[in-house]
Amino acid sequence: MASSGGGLSVESSSPSLRRAPSRTVTLGRIQPQAPTYRTVFCNDRDANLPVRFKGNSISTTKYNVFTFLPKGLFEQFRRIANIYFLGISCLSMTPISPVNPITNVAPLSMVLLVSLIKEAFEDWKRFQNDMSINNSTVEVLQDQQWVPIPWRKVQVGDIIKINKDGFFPADILFLSSTNPDGICYVETANLDGETNLKIRKALERTWDYLTSEKASEFKGEIQCEQPNNSLYTFTGNLIVEKQTIPLSPDQLLLRGCSLRNTEYIVGAVVFTGHETKVMMNAMNIPSKRSTLEKKLDKLIITIFCVLFIMCLIGATGCAIVTDRDHEYLGLHKLDWEYRNRMTIAFFTFFTLITLFSTIIPISLYVSIEMIKFIQSTQFINRDRHMYHAETDTPASARTSNLNEELGQVEYIFSDKTGTLTRNLMEFFKCSIGGISYGCGITEIERGIAQRDGLKIQEEQRSAGAIIEKGFNFDDPRLMRGGWRNEPNPDLCKEFFRCLAICHTVLPEGDESPEKIFYQAASPDEAALVTAAKNFGFFFYRRTPTMVYVRESHTEQMGKIQDMSYEILNVLEFNSTRKRQSVVCRFPDGRLVLYCKGADTVIFERLADSMDDVRKVTREHLEHFGSSGLRTLCLAYKDLNPEAYNSWNEKFIQAKSALRDREKKLDEVAELIEKDLILIGSTAIEDKLQEGVPTSIETLSRAGIKIWVLTGDKMETAINIAYACNLINNDMKQFIISSETDAIREAEERGDQVEIARVIKEEVNKELKKSLEEAQQYLQTVAGPKLALVIDGKCLMYALDPTLRITLLSLSLNCTSVVCCRVSPLQKAQVTSLVRKGAKKITLSIGDGANDVSMIQAAHVGVGISGMEGMQAVMASDFAIAQFRFLTDLLLVHGRWSYLRICKVVMYFFYKNLTFTLTQFWFTFRTGFSGQRFYDDWFQSLYNVFFTALPVIVLGLFEKDVSASLSKRYPELYREGIRNSFFKWRVVAVWASSAVYQSLVCYLFVTASAFDGKNSSGKMFGLWDVSTMVFTCLVIAVNLRILLMSNSITRWHHITVLGSILAWLVFAFVYCGIMTPRDRNENVYFVIYVLMSTFYFYFTLLLVPVVALLADFIYQGVERWFFTYDYQIVQEIHRHEPDSSNADQLEIANELSPEEARSYAISQLPRELSKHTGFAFDSPGYESFFASQLGIYAPQKAWDVARRASMRSRPKASKKK
Repeated sequence: MASSGGGLSVESSSPSLRRAPSRTVTLGRIQPQAPTYRTVFCNDRDANLPVRFKGNSISTTKYNVFTFLPKGLFEQFRRIANIYFLGISCLSMTPISPVNPITNVAPLSMVLLVSLIKEAFEDWKRFQNDMSINNSTVEVLQDQQWVPIPWRKVQVGDIIKINKDGFFPADILFLSSTNPDGICYVETANLDGETNLKIRKALERTWDYLTSEKASEFKGEIQCEQPNNSLYTFTGNLIVEKQTIPLSPDQLLLRGCSLRNTEYIVGAVVFTGHETKVMMNAMNIPSKRSTLEKKLDKLIITIFCVLFIMCLIGATGCAIVTDRDHEYLGLHKLDWEYRNRMTIAFFTFFTLITLFSTIIPISLYVSIEMIKFIQSTQFINRDRHMYHAETDTPASARTSNLNEELGQVEYIFSDKTGTLTRNLMEFFKCSIGGISYGCGITEIERGIAQRDGLKIQEEQRSAGAIIEKGFNFDDPRLMRGGWRNEPNPDLCKEFFRCLAICHTVLPEGDESPEKIFYQAASPDEAALVTAAKNFGFFFYRRTPTMVYVRESHTEQMGKIQDMSYEILNVLEFNSTRKRQSVVCRFPDGRLVLYCKGADTVIFERLADSMDDVRKVTREHLEHFGSSGLRTLCLAYKDLNPEAYNSWNEKFIQAKSALRDREKKLDEVAELIEKDLILIGSTAIEDKLQEGVPTSIETLSRAGIKIWVLTGDKMETAINIAYACNLINNDMKQFIISSETDAIREAEERGDQVEIARVIKEEVNKELKKSLEEAQQYLQTVAGPKLALVIDGKCLMYALDPTLRITLLSLSLNCTSVVCCRVSPLQKAQVTSLVRKGAKKITLSIGDGANDVSMIQAAHVGVGISGMEGMQAVMASDFAIAQFRFLTDLLLVHGRWSYLRICKVVMYFFYKNLTFTLTQFWFTFRTGFSGQRFYDDWFQSLYNVFFTALPVIVLGLFEKDVSASLSKRYPELYREGIRNSFFKWRVVAVWASSAVYQSLVCYLFVTASAFDGKNSSGKMFGLWDVSTMVFTCLVIAVNLRILLMSNSITRWHHITVLGSILAWLVFAFVYCGIMTPRDRNENVYFVIYVLMSTFYFYFTLLLVPVVALLADFIYQGVERWFFTYDYQIVQEIHRHEPDSSNADQLEIANELSPEEARSYAISQLPRELSKHTGFAFDSPGYESFFASQLGIYAPQKAWDVARRASMRSRPKASKKK
């Protein structure tokens, strides 16, 4: 085995020396191989052993048995609140703590336990999935036999066999296939979501290694790149019997992909386990925290500052009050209290911190996580309004961290193709040799005509017109061989052959035009090949080296002949080249280069003699673009055999390079892709998705600014923007384009430095000019809305640090922005510019791999599961099937989530502050000594048991207006953009409520308890009073939920009543138990003593009512005079007509006019509101509703007051 050969050392004579270059010496974990490539010996485990390649077992879990506890706890203590409570728990175990350690340890332990159980459950599911994958079996060559072994035991260098529909267990070098010519078909859906099949081709040198006997003879050596995460590149060489053969991505089969339409293949393992490309891509999506959560951190810090002040007041008071002359306190010189006042204040400060620790809600984070999780899984994922029946695709919340962020979005960045449009391409028009063909009218042209007030005469389709998926072209001049009568039939022939040959499409099914199906990497490719078929150039078969086309009418009308074209070289398309070329040999030996790509790159490479055709074709392209069509240019070049052979040597050399292979291939391609002859151009229509214009208009009314970032030409982008209602004629448009005379002149001179300087100066001048105009328009009272259109070349310079601020200032003043000809990187840069520069909440939405960076750069990323695979969805936070569903996602779920989370946070803050302040007021009675007011268990269970469930119900079911009204009045969404419900003013109102209620509960009970006596005639003691105060608190705080809710369900009643009953049941049990080990005999029998007095029941009715009275009055005053927008909508629609009242109309017809009028008025809104939770009804709307129904109702005094309050608020009246 050892003598089987390496190709690295041809000059060496002995077998041992031949292995020398590939040996490694292991130093710790370092493997000092050549830094740029690895060497793999195929079918020789012993030779690969010293390198210690990674095994094929994979693990996607976050923890293992040993790291779960430390790592899990570390994750939990990254939250500042948990660290705080850990410190409090430690303090409570010291002698200075007035409370039992269980008071703080129990809630913290419960929160940590719930969080760790959740983490463990999620990780256990990952572990089960990993075990299922690792134990899958694959056939490996051992002792000239195929032996099934688990995936985890596969090693680098193994020869393995994959059967049809099987998955590849590792990254494999493709050696041989049962298909002819060494090809196989691969589905990459698990990798990039694309279901179209990809063709892979084995090296001709390895086609014979198909059976176990032949494969056991294979002793090759692979030199290839080190493991990396680039899915679409692979560089390496295979050395077999001293022959070096270059490897390309066509020979690499990636882990996770599956084999299709092939009986089986044989391959050699190159990368295993976590070194496979798919695993190296399996990195976590960037962690995103919602803006509200960050503000919550600031609120927690503010609460901590309040706690510090409270403790400082108490410590100072204790130092003043405690006096060494107070001998009745029993102080001795050895007691720490006696030493000095500074010491007294110091220790009292920490005593009070443990006593007031409940001011920070420990269960807040757990409750919010639970609410968000249920919102995502039960509400967003199951919303039928966001379900797409055609593709059976529901909405999907891939993270629950950002639900409320959806309710505050101010900027949307959208891709165009596949996001605003359907990505269902149809060949629509074309230009050949300077003549335009195609008679149809696009959706965009109809939109333009409608905008200009023109009527379009529908053109009748010709009798021979063909309509099929991907082809919607009608022009008799080209169809059914009509092109033979055109002025340039030879050029038409080249046009059709270019469409039929220059592509990477795979045909499937029967080799007949009616039954064949094309597997294409993009809908554009499929549309172009379908067009060639309908023009009479039917591409029906492909092998790795041949393309077969059935051509009609080429020699004479009606004659059909099968032509085979040998594909010699393929120059791949990429985002830098923006073009694709193939070199093919005709059956008669003619060598031709066909090239198709963007007009900008094709025009640069045309022969000098093509100026006239180029000018005419450019005009056609502009017309196609203005019609909203996607364009490509086609060109060809006849090659001299000698020149081609010389170039091909350079191409093979570049293809064999291990370093910078892509760069070298691009350089070699430049040598042959020049002096091209322009054939013409194609124009493909991509229709708008259903509901896009309406959705954009609705989102704009909601105060959201929408930017479109696309790679299309400016004309196409502008017209799509018009069709989408993104831009209209009433807007002032600022257009910054690189197509100016000054820039063209600089480009013609060809000096790159000069071109860059000129473009930057032009962009700077245009930006400043546009910004000045924009500011002038904004100063006018009724100025037009503004729109900015900028192309990618100008954007590149506008994003320069010196111009970035000007661009941002101009953009923020515009309602709509369209960026065309932009790269994926520029999309991310523009998104980051607004996110970081303007500090606004952003959302990016796209459907393709080129949108991933933009999606990850925004606060919220939304992926559309469309025609371009699932990479955008896999990188997103939320996934939907159509752009129109964004309206429901933002205006309904986003707005509700924001409202709910704000109310939950404020309620937590309020209930904990109320509880802690009663303890604080008590310290004034105790000389600031740190004496606790409540029993330890009361304090422990207040948050996690007696007030926990109602707030969760509030977070799940709170709803100010219905979903239909949220979309009918999109202006309501602006409250989220303004952050109306989480301002410091709102915090102050809740804090004032907490201060008031704590004072009422504490002072009412303590003051009345001075003369209060129990049934046996004894005065109430500390534990009687504290239990009474606690009971009033639990009732008041739980009832406050009902007061703040806009919609009350049965779950509100169940949880509120259940929480109050839970406290009473607990008090009955707890106060009735006495144990040998003193738990706390102080509260023994307290509740029974209290309940035997009239005082208990009277206080229970009086105190909560008085405590909630201030909130009741405040909500009424706010609703009347400081109205929120949603409250106006509530009042307008609180008496929607109901079908159940239809029979009442018939009864009304039998009444006299006076009786009918009285009956109608009686049915108008009065004291009671159907919309529960209102502090006051608004009778001022009675005459309004009467007038709407055509009934006379006399005006009342409150009408005048109501109108006066509304006149002073023109904004509110506008909303109404």
